Amino acid sequence: MKIGVMSDTHLHQPNEVLEFILTTLFADADMILHAGDITGRRVLDRLTESEVLAVCGNMDDYEIADSVPHKRLIEIEGRRIGLMHGWGSRHGLEERIIERFSEDKPDIIVYGHSHEPFWGTIGSAAMFNPGSAGQNRGSGGATVGMLDMRSDSVLASFIDLRGEYSKR
Repeated sequence: MKIGVMSDTHLHQPNEVLEFILTTLFADADMILHAGDITGRRVLDRLTESEVLAVCGNMDDYEIADSVPHKRLIEIEGRRIGLMHGWGSRHGLEERIIERFSEDKPDIIVYGHSHEPFWGTIGSAAMFNPGSAGQNRGSGGATVGMLDMRSDSVLASFIDLRGEYSKR
């Protein structure tokens, strides 16, 4: 199962890059997740049309906060995926998120907020941050991610939007 993952779009309305992500990059994805900071209601409506599962981020307004949860636990093919945006300083971000899922015990936690792509284990938690679909602080490029759920493993990859979008 392939899962397209994005976060931190920071858009007030859908644009051609979002359409490219949804219709081209994630065309063969079985599921799409958005880890918050959607920002605009029209963007949320477009994500909903594509059946994207989303959570609210710290930059999302009350209208979005009333429409999507701050935390999700999704069960897929015997695995549990926790989905949350994050908040506060980048320092300690992953530990704060892990704490919020301490009772749920997900196999993978997908998160956003830092705008920095990350795939690795912190403590005993597998963590995946696709970076920002709008912009990244550390690397300078906008990224999304893909999780390939296999029977015995999970493969994670990042897609540089500037490189892929300019190729079309």
